[in-house]
Amino acid sequence: MKRDYFSQDGRSERRHGEHRMGSCMALIDGRFLIWLAQQGATGASGETVNRQGLLGLLSQALSQAGLDVDLRRIYWYSDRSDGQVMDDQIVRLVQAHNADGGASLLRSLGHDLQKLAEHHACDHVLLASDDERCLPLIDEAQLRGLSVHLLCDESARNMPHMARTDPGWARLLAQGDRRVVIHAQTLAELLQGKSPNGVGLSAEDVEALRQSMQEVVTAWWSEEPEDLREDLRDALQVSRGIPQEVDRQLLLRMRQRLSRALSLPEKKMLRETLRAVVSGPVAPAEPALVGLPPDSED
Repeated sequence: MKRDYFSQDGRSERRHGEHRMGSCMALIDGRFLIWLAQQGATGASGETVNRQGLLGLLSQALSQAGLDVDLRRIYWYSDRSDGQVMDDQIVRLVQAHNADGGASLLRSLGHDLQKLAEHHACDHVLLASDDERCLPLIDEAQLRGLSVHLLCDESARNMPHMARTDPGWARLLAQGDRRVVIHAQTLAELLQGKSPNGVGLSAEDVEALRQSMQEVVTAWWSEEPEDLREDLRDALQVSRGIPQEVDRQLLLRMRQRLSRALSLPEKKMLRETLRAVVSGPVAPAEPALVGLPPDSED
């Protein structure tokens, strides 16, 4: 029965067996992320990142890796304060890399990874670093039951080549439970000060996704009995929360439509689409359903 939720192409079938869920924290070496953005991205320059869209970009990359996880928080490690205050992001100030060779960063990041594993604070960690000294830290966290995934660019798709050209990073990536690929050009937009859309997609792709969501929600809404529609309208007037059963139904329909899980920002977009459809104008034909004119129900 579960096969019906996914398309029958080979990639989706492979993802079916690999799909994982849970909560996630991201530990991001800011210096490494800036370097990663500069690789193969035309015009990428600068030493700061617009972190406003970072959570959305990482959530999208995790989703594409078959990880339907709730990215709860980003820990951002940097040797300078960028003055940005972002929800769900914690800044860890460390020594400059050229001052201590990254030792301060390694201590701070390693301490946080250890605590997350010790306290079972999450199911997954997304780590962005190319420092091979992280290997024993990752191994220890994994032995405690934590899944650790490594952020990388498209070059990681060819691991044999990387093993020859950058063996240290190749060993680090091989230790990860999964390699989460993010496109350098997308990261470059952060360096250029652009404000991403929050889902890690181009404006055209976001519009296409929004249209797909509108179609899925509208189709589902048209199938619902009128009494259940009224119940949902009333529920949303009282609370912004969406009933879990409704949420599950729509997420399953979108997963079937896209042949992948939605990232956290995409889930938020889907829920906003539902609220817009539910709160839309009531169809004037409703009285005809009971055979009465609008003023004669009494």
